[in-house]
Amino acid sequence: MNLSRPARIALRTAAGLGFAVIYLPLLLVLLGSLNPDRSASWPPPGLTLKWWSAAWNNEGAREALWTSVRAGLAATAVALVLGTLIAFAVHRHTFFGREAVSFAVVLPIALPGIVTGIALNSAFGTVLEPLGVGLGLFTVIVGHATFCIVVVFNNVVARLRRMPGSYEEAAMDLGAHTFRTFWDITFPRLRSALLAGALLAFALSFDEVVVTTFTAGPGVQTLPLWIFDNMTRPQQAPVVSVVAAVLVLLSVIPIYAAQRLSSDTAGGGGRV
Repeated sequence: MNLSRPARIALRTAAGLGFAVIYLPLLLVLLGSLNPDRSASWPPPGLTLKWWSAAWNNEGAREALWTSVRAGLAATAVALVLGTLIAFAVHRHTFFGREAVSFAVVLPIALPGIVTGIALNSAFGTVLEPLGVGLGLFTVIVGHATFCIVVVFNNVVARLRRMPGSYEEAAMDLGAHTFRTFWDITFPRLRSALLAGALLAFALSFDEVVVTTFTAGPGVQTLPLWIFDNMTRPQQAPVVSVVAAVLVLLSVIPIYAAQRLSSDTAGGGGRV
C-alpha cells in the first residue's frame, strides 16, 4: 500500500506520540532513581547511585523480590504443564465441549483483574479455609497460574497448528513409541514456543498487583505490593523509584526474549 507523504508524516507523528506516552514515564522513573534529592525535584540537580545501594540493603525490598521470583517461577511451572496439556487436548482431539474448554482457558486473562481477584478470594475462603489453608504464597501462585496458563496455551496451540503431523506419523511407522516420538520429534519443534510462553507467563506474574492483593494474605508481599505500600512514604520515595526501575528492567528482559522467540514461532521454526 502506497501512502502519500502527508499520510506517512501523520502516521509517524502519531506513532511517536504513542511511544512517548508509553516510554517517557518509564524514563522519568529511571531518572528519579538517580536523583540525589529525596523529593521528586525536576530537573534533578545531579545523578547518584546511592539510592540503588540503599534499595539493595533494604531487607523488605529484597524479601519482596524473592517472593515475586518464587511466585513467578511456580506459577510459570504450573502454566507450562497445564497450558501444554490443554493445548494438546484441544488441538489433537475432538470431544464434547472442546470449544467451551478453550474459551474457559482464555477467559481469565480477558476478565478485569479485580473480578478475578474477588472470585479467587471468595473461592479460597470457601474451599481452603475449612481445610486449614489460609491466604499465602500458595494462593498467590494459584491466582497467577489462572492467567499465566493462557499465554502458554496460546503459544503451544499456535505452534501445533503449524506443525505437520507427517513427522510424527513417520516416526511411529519406524517403530518409535508415543513418548519417544514426543521427545525426538514433537518437543524440539515446540521448544521455542514453550520458552516464549514461559517467559511471558513469568513476566505477567512478576508484575501482577490486582489479583495478588486479593490472594496474598497479610503475611505475603510481592515486589509490586511493596512498591504500592511504600509509595506514600516520603522517606522511601527514592528507594521506591529504584525498585520500580528494577521491576521495569526485569520485566523487559523476558518480554524481549519472548518476542525474539515468537518470531521463530511465526516462521514455523525449530529443527527436527
